[in-house]
Amino acid sequence: MGVINMSRDSWYRESVCTSTEMAIQRAEVLTAQGADVIDIGAESSLNHAERVDAHSQCSTLIPIIHQLRDRQFNISVETYLPSVADKCLSAGANVLNLTGQTSNPDIYRIAADHNSAIIICFVQGPNVREVNSLNILNDPIPPLIEYFSHTIELAQNAGITKIFIDPGLGFYYRNLLDSAQRIRYQTQVFLEAGALRQLGFPICQALPHAFDCFGEEVRTAEAYFAALAGLGGTSLFRTHEVPKVRAVLRTMELGSQR
Repeated sequence: MGVINMSRDSWYRESVCTSTEMAIQRAEVLTAQGADVIDIGAESSLNHAERVDAHSQCSTLIPIIHQLRDRQFNISVETYLPSVADKCLSAGANVLNLTGQTSNPDIYRIAADHNSAIIICFVQGPNVREVNSLNILNDPIPPLIEYFSHTIELAQNAGITKIFIDPGLGFYYRNLLDSAQRIRYQTQVFLEAGALRQLGFPICQALPHAFDCFGEEVRTAEAYFAALAGLGGTSLFRTHEVPKVRAVLRTMELGSQR
């Protein structure tokens, strides 16, 4: 899953696009590099970033979606707003990257009406932009199983059949934990996430960066975390660095063949 950020506030500068034309060009590059899904969002998850209302998000995203659908790309939209989900799925997006939980019942119905796939992200708050504290346990798997058991049931009851689960702290952890805590937690979740397969759905992970460790080599961080996530049974990798991650995963695949 290759990433396109339509917010100038997004810190991963290589993924930022400021026009429809730039977004289409980046999507074509990501697809040529091997991305199976293009994930686009119009609002940064950084806590100091400008918040973008639903109308403005749709005005930004829908022209991009129309052109990507004409090119038969698989399109994921990252949002937590029902109206954005509805309009973007109507425009041709076929995956909803759900980064909130307050409006989930409404969004589940919208996704079911469009026969959309959905990525359910683990969020300890209304949405990833409004998380003020984290409950980090020594063993994160039991609470993750409890969380996803509940959210999956709600999604299935709404009629959704195509589900991924994203157990990482993903978009918002960097604002609330120090570097060592973040790395320990993400590593544990990546390596142990295979236990979540008992829920019956594939796992998606948004790959982090560990900037304090990688520094000027931050663009190699996602490939490192992809290796950990691959060992833990991840199926879908959300990355800004598609060719690096694909190379790592391909090498792991060849190395595991007997």
